[in-house]
Amino acid sequence: MVDRTLNFILEGQRFKSLASGRTDAMVSAEEAAIELFLYEPIEDKVAFLKLFNTNLPQDIRALAIKEVDAKFNIINNSKVKEYLYLFAFGDKFHPFCAPILTTILEDLDIEIMKKGAKLFQGEHYLKTYCYKPSDNGIYNREILTCEIIENTIYSANFFPKKSYLLRVRGKGFMRNQIRLMMGTLIDLGKGKLTLNDIEKSLEPENTIKMEYIAPASGLILKSLQFE
Repeated sequence: MVDRTLNFILEGQRFKSLASGRTDAMVSAEEAAIELFLYEPIEDKVAFLKLFNTNLPQDIRALAIKEVDAKFNIINNSKVKEYLYLFAFGDKFHPFCAPILTTILEDLDIEIMKKGAKLFQGEHYLKTYCYKPSDNGIYNREILTCEIIENTIYSANFFPKKSYLLRVRGKGFMRNQIRLMMGTLIDLGKGKLTLNDIEKSLEPENTIKMEYIAPASGLILKSLQFE
């Protein structure tokens, strides 16, 4: 849809776009980034941004436009992504919550889940948390922040009185990594797993499989910062 909009507002001018921060279907994003390669310069960036927003679909909004030099590459340049996973538990909540908040019907032990989340922080072997990993992937990765906190960011009159966020920051994430981490923490909160199980799953060359992938609808790409 973005390329279709660009093609329309550029009136057939040649261009190429690269995206960073793409997510799975049903995952929300507050920030993503697109690098636009043009053969002719944009004279009025403010007017271009306004025209771009006018023609984008209702569920996409361009926040800003910035010129970069030819050496910049949106895919390869170092960046930090912050993801949030919004969830609540213990009841079936209003159906309007479904697109952005995951509901766990069972009770969860939030305190042990907070301890489990902290185990992911730092450098670990994360092959267990990659969907269909290959034999030659890079699985030693660093998670800068991993914590479960009470949700004070998102609100609506149909939300439950209390909800929670898994907050994760890092430079690169694998396919379904955060949803596998969240699924593991949910199983921990249900008593199906222990803290020791998570510790073992982060050890080098372990063969443990975590199979519960938390629903996509609770995951939000919060921010994308280039270093």
